[in-house]
Formats: sequence, C-alpha cells, structure tokens
Amino acid sequence: MKHISILVAENAIISAIGNIYHLFQTTSDFLAESNQPLLFKVDLVGLSKEVVLNKGIFMVSPDKSIEEINQTDLIIIPPLSIEAESLSKNKDFLPWIKNQYEKGSRVASLCSGAFLLAETGLLDKKWCSTHWIATNKFRVDYPDVYVTDQKIITENNGIYTSGGANSYWNLLIYLIKKFTNNEIAIQVSKYFEIDIDRDNQGIYTVFEGSRYHNDSSIHKVQDYIEHHYNENLSLENLAEISNLGFRTFQRRFKEATQHTAISYIQKIRVESAKRLLERESLPINDVMIEVGYNDHEAFRRIFKRETGVAPMQYRKKYQFFGVE
Repeated sequence: MKHISILVAENAIISAIGNIYHLFQTTSDFLAESNQPLLFKVDLVGLSKEVVLNKGIFMVSPDKSIEEINQTDLIIIPPLSIEAESLSKNKDFLPWIKNQYEKGSRVASLCSGAFLLAETGLLDKKWCSTHWIATNKFRVDYPDVYVTDQKIITENNGIYTSGGANSYWNLLIYLIKKFTNNEIAIQVSKYFEIDIDRDNQGIYTVFEGSRYHNDSSIHKVQDYIEHHYNENLSLENLAEISNLGFRTFQRRFKEATQHTAISYIQKIRVESAKRLLERESLPINDVMIEVGYNDHEAFRRIFKRETGVAPMQYRKKYQFFGVE
C-alpha cells in the first residue's frame, strides 16, 4: 500500500487539491474493477486541523497533521500563491518535506507549488518546471535552480515538477504510471480526457521579457530589441546601445535576463510571429519576413523549438479565435 500525502497548504488552489484526491480515488476504483489489490491510501495533510483557503471562502479539514505522518511514499505540493507571505505561512512544511525525502519519499510539486519545493533546497542544481508566467520571478528568487518554461514534467532523483495550470494533470498521470502500470495510466487519462503525449508548454507561453533586474543598461537594450526586433540586429550594435564593452555587454545581458542576447531576440520574434498567426491570415513566409527572418527553415526550426509545434500547426490550433 502506497501512502500519498496531499499538502493542504495555506493559499493553495482548492480545486487542484480536490482534483488530486479525485484522481487517486478513481485510480483505486479502476484497480478494484480489474480485481487488482488497492494500492493507495490518500491523506490530506496540513499544519493544523483546519485550513482556510480562497480568503475564507473555503475551510478544509485535513485528515492528518504533519506530526501524525511518520513516513509517506509520495508528497504532492499543490499550486499555491507565490507571494512571500504565502510561502512564510507554509514554512513549517519545509523541514518535514526534507525529512520525508531523506527517508525515501518521492516529492512532486504542481505548477506554482515549485516555489514551496524550492524553499526546501531540494531543487538546488536540478531542473524544474513551473507555470511559464512565473519563471522570471522563479529565476530571481532561486538562482541555484535550473527552471524551464517549456517542459511539462521534470524528474530528478525522486523529485518531480510540472508546468503551469492544467499541465499538472500530465504529471499526475505520469505518477500513476510509475506506481501502477501503463494500462491503468491510459485508462485514467481517458477518464479525465488528458492528452498524455503532451510534453511541452511552449505553445501556451507568452514571452514578456525578463525585467526582474535593475541593470539600466540592459533595460535600454531590451527596449531597443522590443521595438526593432524585425530589423537586422547585431551584437556589436546592441553593445554600443548599452554603452558597455562587447564582452561585458554579453555577460551582463545573460546575468540580467537569464538569456543570451541572440536567444532574447529569437523569443521576441517568435512571440510576434505567434500574434500574427493568431490574428492575421498572412502566408507563413510573409509572417516570417514581418518578424525579421528571411530563411524559412531557420524560422521554422526556431519557432518549433520555442513553441513545440510548427508555425502552421500553431495557426490551426488558434485560428478559430484569431482568424475569421
């Protein structure tokens, strides 16, 4: 019997807690229907016997407090508010999570739950995923963690993280497969209508630049790129705009934004291309030229790397909303 501990954290998203619980209960039902032994014992675990969520709208009574859980097999951290106050309210979870991990428990964070997991130090020097909209803040708050805004799931030595919003379902199905088998995981994914082959959240990402820094020289270059991305931009020209030496500019740009200048230009161009594909009926080649590329293969390769799909696939996905 595997013991699952779902954390009922302060400022957690209650719907996610309910979905996690429902998924494991449904999996147990499927196991029973196929005459397989029950595998999961699921507990809602909190710091107290009553936890107020959604600013007092909901009250949740956890099954157990952390003091009552001597050992568990899997800890699941739900999405929660990433404000400092929220993380502070949940700080008493941190030593317990670390202790359970050292005892052999696996730990999974869903979406913004990665912020609480990062507070434990268990993610240091490891890759993790979180909601794409929070990655810039995450990089600043936890510089020792390698965060990705594209991967849906990361796994490292029994530590799992998921991308943003509903992509946490993909991690939950992945964990079900780990604990049961592929057949049960497929059955559960069909029941909840989850696309289990989805491994990239790049198609949903909106690149807004990396402004969580105070380097005015780099802010100036970012402004220039964002207004002239469709022109022929050279690193030498950008270094001149920054009033920094060439190597100093490259180093400070990477330190400030967590991207090279070339990567930043590519992300800005792809974001512009996405908007055109959503809103206009221009041929793909015209979109390519509009955003500053003149090599079709290079444009397609960079676009697919950033979004996970080719430009035409992206248009087909969103044309109902953007192109009449």
